[in-house]
Amino acid sequence: MRAGIAAVLGVFALNGIVFGSWAPRVPALAAQIGAAEGTLGLSLLGASTGMIAAALLSGSLCARYGARIMVLITAIAGCAVLPVLGMTQSPLQLGLVLVVLGVAVGGLDVAMNVAAVTAIRQSGRAMMPVFHAGFSIGGLLGALGAATAVAFELSPLRHLSIVAVAGAVITVSFSRWIPVEQLRPEAENIGPKRSLVKRPVLWLLGFIALCSSVAEGASVDWSAFFGVHQRGIGEAAAALVYAGFSISMAVARLLGERIERRWGAQRMLIGGATLGAAGLFIAVLVPVPAFTYIGFALAGMGLAYGFPVALELAGAVGRREDGGGGERELGFVTTIAYSGFLLGPPLVGGIASVTNLAVALGITGVIALAIAPLALLAARARRREQQTSQQAVQALHTR
Repeated sequence: MRAGIAAVLGVFALNGIVFGSWAPRVPALAAQIGAAEGTLGLSLLGASTGMIAAALLSGSLCARYGARIMVLITAIAGCAVLPVLGMTQSPLQLGLVLVVLGVAVGGLDVAMNVAAVTAIRQSGRAMMPVFHAGFSIGGLLGALGAATAVAFELSPLRHLSIVAVAGAVITVSFSRWIPVEQLRPEAENIGPKRSLVKRPVLWLLGFIALCSSVAEGASVDWSAFFGVHQRGIGEAAAALVYAGFSISMAVARLLGERIERRWGAQRMLIGGATLGAAGLFIAVLVPVPAFTYIGFALAGMGLAYGFPVALELAGAVGRREDGGGGERELGFVTTIAYSGFLLGPPLVGGIASVTNLAVALGITGVIALAIAPLALLAARARRREQQTSQQAVQALHTR
């Protein structure tokens, strides 16, 4: 099982490396295609659009063909598309390529989380936050690689081609060890299929992941900018605000298994939401640069658990009696969550344009805090669903 856990960690890290490699090259890509800020923003929406389009379908494909095959296909596809970004010559081309890349990355995201749920079931360990720490670490490695490429004056095409080749090698090396559930042939016929949209627990878990993604995306996109323009921190020093957020999130996720084993998923979500919101409130309410670093570091720690734990619980509520299942449920929750990455940046930017960035990030803190009551409602909805299922089974046995 250690090989399976290592393989899933490797896939999470690969996804982070892919994201961390192309995102820092956006300025170079913008210069390459001659795009202004507004036009570039429309092009960048392509990635989020592709991810949302792929998420729901990927859950069903994983249920039919297995996570291992889907990880292999989507990871290779993402690596193949990555260098094409360096060949684009217009905003339209960049947007279309990002749609395709978003489809591949979105499919990989769902498949690797399905594989993570399988690894959790087979090992009996609450490792979902740890797996997501692999993504965070991969993102940092990708960003460091991008910085190195810029320092050596590598074009986006050459840099992303190197990343693509390395990513393909990693994919092929790890894919054979990705855990696969051994289901009975008749597993798909066990029990009636419940409509996903009629299950309140899935909507609540989706909103938890949505709030987490909005708050996380806002912190990633605006933390350094906030440090420069609201607290007068220099650009180089402000980069450390984002670094502190990312590192504290990665560390918190690495400790996630121990914390979840001790406190449970519900307390983990409530405590994380409270800490994350408090961090954002500290950053925007205390006009002292030192508290900007402290606030965003606390926000990173608190927001570390919302998204991965929501996905873990989605897999759990979809588990069948034979031990399998959860792929469709996980894809449904992921689809809702991805809309946060799409809506978050323009939401914060729009509020900031009407008021200021401090107010916008403060509202983001309120959104993060909303995870706490949503976690309580989700637990209640899950218990109600379990009681309904038990009553239905009892009714069948009494006939």
